[in-house]
Amino acid sequence: MPFAYKGALEDHVVAKPVQLKAVDLRTCEGIFYSHKEQPRSKVAVLAIHPRVDFSRHYCIPPLVNEHISVLGLNSRCFNNDTTAIHEQLILDVNAGVQYLKEVAGAEVVVLFGNSGGGSLSALFQSQAMLPKGERIAYTPAGDATKLNNVDLIPADAFMAISAHKGQGAVLSETIDPSVMDEEDPRSTNPELDMYDEANGFREPPSPSRYSELFITEYRKAQLARVQKLDDVARAMIAEAKENDRLYHSSQQKSFMEKQKIGRLAALEQVMVIYRTMANLKYTDPSLDPSTRPYGSLLSDRPDLMNMQYLGFARVLSPQAWLSTWSGLSSNANLVESIATLDVPIFVANAKRVKEIYPSQAQEIWKAVTSTDRTFMEFEANHYFEPEFGAQSAPDVAKLMQEVVAWIKDRFGE
Repeated sequence: MPFAYKGALEDHVVAKPVQLKAVDLRTCEGIFYSHKEQPRSKVAVLAIHPRVDFSRHYCIPPLVNEHISVLGLNSRCFNNDTTAIHEQLILDVNAGVQYLKEVAGAEVVVLFGNSGGGSLSALFQSQAMLPKGERIAYTPAGDATKLNNVDLIPADAFMAISAHKGQGAVLSETIDPSVMDEEDPRSTNPELDMYDEANGFREPPSPSRYSELFITEYRKAQLARVQKLDDVARAMIAEAKENDRLYHSSQQKSFMEKQKIGRLAALEQVMVIYRTMANLKYTDPSLDPSTRPYGSLLSDRPDLMNMQYLGFARVLSPQAWLSTWSGLSSNANLVESIATLDVPIFVANAKRVKEIYPSQAQEIWKAVTSTDRTFMEFEANHYFEPEFGAQSAPDVAKLMQEVVAWIKDRFGE
């Protein structure tokens, strides 16, 4: 989770737990923070992520100190994205914006799109700006969305803070293409194994070096595995729909015959996706050079972690795979969404991040079409967190000084 404040809140901060209902009646919970002297601020900030706890985000104290209220909201998929459908998560973001405008009384809402919250919040904003009838009608799994039947309230500004292009885009570079059998995590094609010395891997933390030929074949094989998993997901979905059709057309059958079909129709399959921590950039610093340390966001030994449970996209419904983690099918693509936004945009890149690289940060920035746009870089980690054991977070202070100034320059207090 992101670096969070520790200890008691300052006396002037009021923290109010909130439980919101999205328009599809799903619940999302969070904490609304305001200044005791100005409980109804003109400007409010919404921080939300598809699954990570943002209710105690590092942005909260610096903003509230400046009389800017904050809603740290957790989505319906808090701490578990097994069933995360971005076309549904949009409704949670909308619930947060609606609360800030209609209940908290804010005139201006700023979306604080940190990490995966960037692609989610930008997707929401891109849809909220469109009239009913022009929004996403179907999820990548083929299920009808509610987006064209509900009122979406757009925010007034968007911030991409150490935001990647989208979870699917991330996984397209981290998925291990050497997996030969999706049901056997030990099956490996040595010719595509980035953690094999024969291909350029070196004992950590020594930098690895991969040939141009290997890199080219590796990237092609990564996308091929994503496509293969897309095919698996769609086959599961098609099977479920066919079983549902058979069940509803089995009225003339005996109870036991109907029940047998009904049990198959009720089955909800999940995809177990092994070995998703295998980005060549984890171990070869010559690829997309930056000041990042060796390893991945989650481990300094990705060669070992790649075999463990902890990692990206391990257990998912086929619908969640297609909507959230498939780089070929997901709509949650920050580069595509941010290009459609006409509100003020602030992009902040943390240069020491192990999952967001300079070329990706530039791709996001170059996609911005808003005339009011700002780009800044910080020599900081992903969540601007300090070194382990530190009692203060100077990188958070540097970032939030710029964030507060940017907000006030445009909207006042």
